Amino acid sequence: MRLQRILAATATLCCLTALPACKEGGQPGPSASSPAAATGAGTGPLAEAQQYLRQFANCDDLSDRPDDPRVPAADFPKAGQWSVKELGVCSDKVRQGEIVIAVPADMKQFQEGYKKYVLDRMDGGDGAYGLESRVLIGKGFVAFPTSTKTALALVRSDLRVLTCNPGAPVPKGYKREKPLVEHCNLSDFVGSEDGSGSPNLETPQNPAGEGEGEKPGQPKTGSLGLPRAGSIAELRTLVGNSLDCEKHFSTDPGAVAIESIDYAPVVTGSVLEWGLSGRALCGEPAGAQRARNLSWLDTVVDMKLLQTKAKAAQLADYKDDGRLKETASRLLVGENIAVETNSPSSRHGLYQLQFLYLNCIPGFSAPSGYRLEKSKVEGCVLTNWEPDHPLG
Repeated sequence: MRLQRILAATATLCCLTALPACKEGGQPGPSASSPAAATGAGTGPLAEAQQYLRQFANCDDLSDRPDDPRVPAADFPKAGQWSVKELGVCSDKVRQGEIVIAVPADMKQFQEGYKKYVLDRMDGGDGAYGLESRVLIGKGFVAFPTSTKTALALVRSDLRVLTCNPGAPVPKGYKREKPLVEHCNLSDFVGSEDGSGSPNLETPQNPAGEGEGEKPGQPKTGSLGLPRAGSIAELRTLVGNSLDCEKHFSTDPGAVAIESIDYAPVVTGSVLEWGLSGRALCGEPAGAQRARNLSWLDTVVDMKLLQTKAKAAQLADYKDDGRLKETASRLLVGENIAVETNSPSSRHGLYQLQFLYLNCIPGFSAPSGYRLEKSKVEGCVLTNWEPDHPLG
């Protein structure tokens, strides 16, 4: 579960009527007689952070009460964790969200704590955790906006988004700054799975309506780049955080050919007939229990052949009832590699590695902010957008 979703799901819009609103534009915050001032939120680092935030977004009804219902109950640092010495919360009612403010005693220790938390979540199986981080690092404080719109407003300031998932993108055109810990990033790019975050300036837009005679689903823009690997071993390492390949992995032809009632591969039969040079299985095949987390890794020598056969299989599946079976794997391709998986969370992690899904459904289009590129076969596109229907 991603941090911003936890915040948004657990935070509630609670207006503390005893507190005067501190409106955007520099008007005074809580008075000395307000509960916020009585608990210390009216003065000191929290109030200074509030004053700064109010230059870019609303930050009303500041409170440092630990029992304030707007403060998340879980998945969030409390006072004493990650060197946090003070914690407060204010509301951005205009953008329908809250802003939790943490004041660390040691900013490096805070960033180390967040990095460890992200990596622990990823090691626990949530490979996509932290891709849409809402941890905004400031000078002496950290802001956690629950609303994507609030995050977009705040990155116009000197606040920077801290991301520690290795797959988190920072597209061209956005600022990159060095954090206090290795292997993390600070940037002004706000990622969002639903496309409501910062626009990806590298992304070709949906070609619908761009010139006459252009075939639907065939954008003119070339590829922005796809991942590649020199061997199955390199591919296994590349996708290690997205798939169950570290502990459960096999290149044995008998194991690779396994199919399950819960996990159906794209490639069936002879791998040579699909243009593959190598193939491996990740996950636990059925034994005493049902199969778990099956996915397939492919090295490809003929990408056009692979996409041609995958298109035929996808359209045959779709023709039955206008939907793709949930158990059917989707084919995500790179330059000379491919992955087959029916796990939405795994695919999300693979999209961060720049894999793209081969979509051959008639009439498909993608909203702006998502990649939409040419495939090797007519009538299909490569994309990182998955609508609820017809993909299931």
